[in-house]
Amino acid sequence: MQYDCALDRQGLIDLAIHRYFAAVDAKDLAGTLACFHPEALFTIQTSFTRHAGLPAIERMFRDFFAAWQTIVHRDFVLTVDEAHGRIAAAFEAVLTAPDGQVTRLSNTNFWRVRGEKFQEVYVYMSGANVLV
Repeated sequence: MQYDCALDRQGLIDLAIHRYFAAVDAKDLAGTLACFHPEALFTIQTSFTRHAGLPAIERMFRDFFAAWQTIVHRDFVLTVDEAHGRIAAAFEAVLTAPDGQVTRLSNTNFWRVRGEKFQEVYVYMSGANVLV
């Protein structure tokens, strides 16, 4: 499905990297959720898991933030489709557990933007699903 997007190329990059991933890495739940349309879908393709709507996405992020001492997303490679309000990012996620154990994932996210927020998110994860 195609959505009307109100963001230009830089706005799409800012939403994905400077708003969304910055908020996730800071464990800022309100900032993270502010990136999503109320009826957003968040799908982890590699584990056939789907979170539909803001309450389900909020629960997923609460659990994710509680499970890790630190969360870092870095080394982004972006592809932006400004005309259709889509963005893709390949990146490394480095997650540190409370006991100090580090999990490294090579992930790719695909976003469809509606207005100025994510309507659909598709995540491909190199390891076990940490977004249950």
